[in-house]
Amino acid sequence: MDYTEWERTVSTSFKGDALWSVAVYRLALFLSDLGWADVNQLAQDRRTVALADQLYRALGSISANVAEGYSRSSPKERAHFYEYALGSVRESRDWYFKARHILGNDVLDQCQEALNQIIRLLIRMISQQRPRSIR
Repeated sequence: MDYTEWERTVSTSFKGDALWSVAVYRLALFLSDLGWADVNQLAQDRRTVALADQLYRALGSISANVAEGYSRSSPKERAHFYEYALGSVRESRDWYFKARHILGNDVLDQCQEALNQIIRLLIRMISQQRPRSIR
C-alpha cells in the first residue's frame, strides 16, 4: 500500500485534529501501519519474536511522541518530545536492520528511506523549537 491509498483509509474524524496537518506525524503513522505486516512476519519465527515487539514499540513511539510534543505549550517541551521521537526513529532503523534476514533487503531499503525522511523532518522541527545543534 502506498501513502495515498493509506491516507484514504484514515477516518475523517481522525483527520479533523490539527495534529493531522503535521507531515511527520502522518508519515510516522503510515510507517507504523506498514510495520504491522513486518512485525507479524517477524513474530512467526521464534528467533525474532522479541525483535518484532521492540520494532513495533519503536515505530509506535514515533507518532506518539510527536503527538505529545505537538500538544505542549513551550518550545522547550515540544523539542523534548520531538527528540524522543527522533530517538525512536533511530531505534526503528536499528531494529529493521536486524530484521533484514527475515524481511529482506527490499523491505529494509524502503523502510530506511521513510525513516530517514522522518529524521530530516524531526531535525528541522527540533531546530525550530530549540536552536541548538543536534546529531
